[in-house]
Amino acid sequence: MGRAKGQQAVKPSVAVIIVAAGRGERAGQSVEGPKQYRTIGGSPVLRRTVERFLTHSAICHVTVVVHPDDLDLLSRALGDRLPQVIVVEGGPTRQWSVRLGLEALASGAAPEIVLIHDAVRPFADGALIDRTLAAVGPATGAIPAIPVADTLKRAAAGGTIETTVERTNLYAAQTPQGFPFAAIRAAHAAASAETRDFTDDASIAEWAGMAVRLVDGSVDNVKLTTARDIALADERLRREPKMIDVRTGNGYDVHRLTAGDHVTLCGIAIPHDGALDGHSDADVGLHALTDALLATCGAGDIGDHFPPSDPQWRGAASHIFVEKAVAVIREHGGRIINADISLICEAPKIAPHREAMRLAISAMTGLALERVSVKATTNEAIGFVGRREGIAAIATASVAFGDSA
Repeated sequence: MGRAKGQQAVKPSVAVIIVAAGRGERAGQSVEGPKQYRTIGGSPVLRRTVERFLTHSAICHVTVVVHPDDLDLLSRALGDRLPQVIVVEGGPTRQWSVRLGLEALASGAAPEIVLIHDAVRPFADGALIDRTLAAVGPATGAIPAIPVADTLKRAAAGGTIETTVERTNLYAAQTPQGFPFAAIRAAHAAASAETRDFTDDASIAEWAGMAVRLVDGSVDNVKLTTARDIALADERLRREPKMIDVRTGNGYDVHRLTAGDHVTLCGIAIPHDGALDGHSDADVGLHALTDALLATCGAGDIGDHFPPSDPQWRGAASHIFVEKAVAVIREHGGRIINADISLICEAPKIAPHREAMRLAISAMTGLALERVSVKATTNEAIGFVGRREGIAAIATASVAFGDSA
């Protein structure tokens, strides 16, 4: 709203299936349940894994496939993250569970690309996800992998060495593994009739004739298989200093002035010899604040959530947009710390209305009044603002997430 956008390449829609239906026998028994629900660094493994993808800007849907007996464990593990994921009950094998996840995605808005990830790999970082996604093509999958460093031996029946395996061009596969959605869904459907055991989704893709690219994996992207793996991951996280996760977002908006008798700025109608032209009430202050808030959690901008082409927003009061941004932040586990808006105009005078604006923004955001700032400046009679052709606004907001919230 209030901004002209150039043509941009449309990014493919991406979903992730996190496979969490396993029993994890090799990790031993625990009162916390299977290994994906064990605690490392103060949080369940599964929550840490899910958050890696929920906070990635390219991911539009996160599906978690769980064992039918683990729904309560899932709810406790994910807590406030649970409403942000699609929950699917899994089958008796990993392959079966993945296929159920794929079919669940197909029943809704099917993505163009799907990532399939092990719940017990909580250290897959954004760069790894980016590399995998970049290598997926219309008919090509991609997986992260690391070269095998150890000398490999094939054992004979009696426990002696039968032969040494040449390790050149051998790689250890990791997840997330990425594929064009329709192709991997079809491959899984066909493979369900086979009696052989496919050890990962790339092996199903290969069996179906799909080319699968290798991208650089990460030695940190470990799979937590045994009790020792879990203990080491917990120790690693407890040694790491906790990052203060406070993010700052910026927003800018401008609307031209046209004939009228008032302008709406920061939620307050002010008598004026013109009006701001826009699809909604053209409140540049609140539009800029909406963008600043959404920016703190990578949730797009005001045009993504309230497109000007949608007639339902014609003449809408812009507090609706701010309140939506506040709700998005809360869904992401964030807490707004402060909001600062600078209005740039030659007229009207802002000072007489500043406190009313601050009170309005305080009500929209839930912020204490001292955490809301509204300022104004002229453009020294320079440019379109100086010629009184329009009014602009710049907004900054800070939001705390995670342990900092």
